[in-house]
Amino acid sequence: MLVKLLYQKVLKPIFFMFSPETMHSSFVWLGQNIAKTPLILWPLSKIYGIPKSTPEVKFDGLTFKGPVCLAAGFDYNGKLSHCLYSMGFAGEEVGSLTARSCEGNVPPRLTRLINSKSILVYKGLRNDGVDNVIKRLKAKKIPKDFVLGISIAKTNDYLSVELEDGIQDYCYGLEQLVKADLGDFYTINVSCPNVFGGEDFASKDKLNQLLTELKKIKHNKPMYVKLPINKPWEEFSSMLEVVKEHEFNGVVIGNLNKNYEDLSDKDEIPSEYRGGISGRPCQKLSNELIEKTREKYPKDFTIIGCGGVLSPEDAIEKIKLGANLVQLITGMIFNGPHLMREINKEYSKYMKQLEN
Repeated sequence: MLVKLLYQKVLKPIFFMFSPETMHSSFVWLGQNIAKTPLILWPLSKIYGIPKSTPEVKFDGLTFKGPVCLAAGFDYNGKLSHCLYSMGFAGEEVGSLTARSCEGNVPPRLTRLINSKSILVYKGLRNDGVDNVIKRLKAKKIPKDFVLGISIAKTNDYLSVELEDGIQDYCYGLEQLVKADLGDFYTINVSCPNVFGGEDFASKDKLNQLLTELKKIKHNKPMYVKLPINKPWEEFSSMLEVVKEHEFNGVVIGNLNKNYEDLSDKDEIPSEYRGGISGRPCQKLSNELIEKTREKYPKDFTIIGCGGVLSPEDAIEKIKLGANLVQLITGMIFNGPHLMREINKEYSKYMKQLEN
């Protein structure tokens, strides 16, 4: 495909000359403005959009027009929900959103680890805060076929360090979203390591306390929990049990890898801790946990696979292992915007094979 060759040979080398944060801001600005211009948006939809032959993905009362969504962490301020459908995404997770606006960690917040096909992520839940993003999303015209998920986390500041304060931070975010009747589903992110107090709720007992309080907030939207991938199976399994006991619909598996030794190029290992790593180093851990989770819960437990989806084959592998849907960010950055359409096409082939 010509657009694929153009990205790989011309655009990507130029983009990678600039810092990841500069490019991220540029893409967000571009996406916002393209969406205001139908004469540009329409041909983009024809080039990158979801093919009509792509089978729908249905679970928990949701209908996705394809099997791939944008993971939380890219559109963290809800600026792109009106144009992502034209890029081959069936949905996205906005956020993670927090009760208060958060500047995030000290730059650099993003570092490319090119040989390892990874990005070192140290954003620290940078976002405008749930109330501001609600106003922004309410003002947007989001395509009716686009599934809008919203990821909720605790604010990265000293006010949310104590356990009860952290719980109230999560609850405020969910309460405001429910009050605004915004979003098709919600994901509770308990696995961001780059915050004050660390992964407070990535343990059975504390997760139980958090989900107990969140379940008191009444609504009819599906709920998922995004889990860390560096936990031993025994600990991970115990968190799954808590999610199931509280009748959440399922999990997102999972978040960034914190083990720098999993980078394929050891020369890219940072000299100090600078956040979690995305992309290829997440793939093996994520796939193993997806497979074990599906074995533990064969039915009625949704698994959204995230981590290391850099090709159509990577996406289908997660689905074969038990994921209902896949999410990505890094694959799009390294391989280009054509990746989502390629995944949609490969998914169509895979589903036809299952029928025959």
